[in-house]
Amino acid sequence: MDKIIKATPLKDYLIQIQTSSGVEGIFDVKPYMTGSAFRELVDERYFALVKPAHHGIAWPNEQDFSADTIIWDIQHSIKEY
Repeated sequence: MDKIIKATPLKDYLIQIQTSSGVEGIFDVKPYMTGSAFRELVDERYFALVKPAHHGIAWPNEQDFSADTIIWDIQHSIKEY
């Protein structure tokens, strides 16, 4: 199973991602922020606390994304940053 080995928070709720298999790209969290579980991520200081965890990424209050979701999003995104 692929895992996130580097997660660098960027401006505008973007995260620079690197995986153990070499996938690299920008993960845009904005589309996922509509749910109440991710409400705290709106605070940019809290958003910046993201870390690789459990093969994906997570924040201190247990908001998380799996590596599968992140990799799919990176590979299917047509956005340019």
